[in-house]
Amino acid sequence: MGVRLGRDFGWLWSAYAVSTYGTWIAFGAFPLIAVRVLHSSAFAVSLLEAAGLAVAAIVAFSLGPWIDHRAKRPVMIAMDLIRFVAVASVPIGYVLGLLSYGQLLAVSVISGTAGIAFTAASGAYLKHLVRGDQLLVANGRFEGTSWVATAVGPPLGGALVGLLGPVVTVMADALSYLLSALGVLRIRGGDVAAPRDRAAGPRGADLLDGRRLILRDPVLRRLFLNSVLVGGLIMATVPLLSVLLLGQYHFPAWQYGLAFGIPALGGFVGARLSAPLVTRYGRYRVMIVSGRLRSLFPLGLMFVRPGVPGLLTVIVVEALLITCMGVFNPIHATERLRRTPKDHTARVLSTWSAVSKLAQAALMVVWGVLATLTSPLAAITLSGVLLLATPLLLPERTHLSDPGPAAPAEDVRVA
Repeated sequence: MGVRLGRDFGWLWSAYAVSTYGTWIAFGAFPLIAVRVLHSSAFAVSLLEAAGLAVAAIVAFSLGPWIDHRAKRPVMIAMDLIRFVAVASVPIGYVLGLLSYGQLLAVSVISGTAGIAFTAASGAYLKHLVRGDQLLVANGRFEGTSWVATAVGPPLGGALVGLLGPVVTVMADALSYLLSALGVLRIRGGDVAAPRDRAAGPRGADLLDGRRLILRDPVLRRLFLNSVLVGGLIMATVPLLSVLLLGQYHFPAWQYGLAFGIPALGGFVGARLSAPLVTRYGRYRVMIVSGRLRSLFPLGLMFVRPGVPGLLTVIVVEALLITCMGVFNPIHATERLRRTPKDHTARVLSTWSAVSKLAQAALMVVWGVLATLTSPLAAITLSGVLLLATPLLLPERTHLSDPGPAAPAEDVRVA
């Protein structure tokens, strides 16, 4: 993990870090504002998360081809500025007494769409910036940064919420996007943009390339289905945990932050161990073991209760889950980049992200209804039970042993 990846990677990493820290400082701010300021129900909080994901994902299907044919750094800067303006409108609306549930929905949609575009552009640029044999190290650094931000951000955000209210953390999130844009602006290396083949057919055909590339490769297909289901089932419980811990069990904001901050240290440890574990035991064994374990531990949330025992239960369960995710995610991200053609990276990543977010949105709505009909804890338990079946979709050893090139662009175009 001591490999030097260059100055330009350092700026890209720094831009990612500052925006990630801002996001996690504001973790839970929107649900908290919805519950405590706008007095929204459990279904409304789930809808807030789901609507933003769904609309952003639908819009994002057309963004992949658009990003592939454009220089990536200007796209990243533009998306950061869009997120800055959108998120900053929330504290402004609050101060003016104009904040509404509808505005939260709109901001969720705009920032979510810009986030998908930024992720697709940065993923494509990372493949351009870093050699293939260094991708696992680079992805491990991003993953480790994400989990450190997850550990530090929520407790700090919880303290800020307790002292100054949730709107201050939202403003911190907005400023982080502005700083991220400045970091990307400092990159001095080259850029990458796929040339458009004017004889290849209508631009609408580009929209299907990401899906076709994913489905043609057996490893990408299995990783895609597994990640969509696991991410969807886990994310479906996030707003319900907010309602359960903040609403029903009346956890203070600082305890709520600790419940999700402390376990993230396990994600940092997992990310640091990912590359050494792959070197020692091989990609397949590490991916399968960590992938199976991350689907097992969420069932422990069924034992969450009020008070200190409930807080400790959440911390232990989330720590075990996140440690496994910290090991699994860099391998998953590296395998995905290796198997994707360079000039199609953005559309594969945007398709992947869009479908994942649509699934998360749909499951959030369904789980919101389940929580309304039963209880948040019952809905969370059902998610844990269903997660036990998701390891069946992980790649087989024979497929993963050979990275192999993805299908060339001319093989996947629609005639």
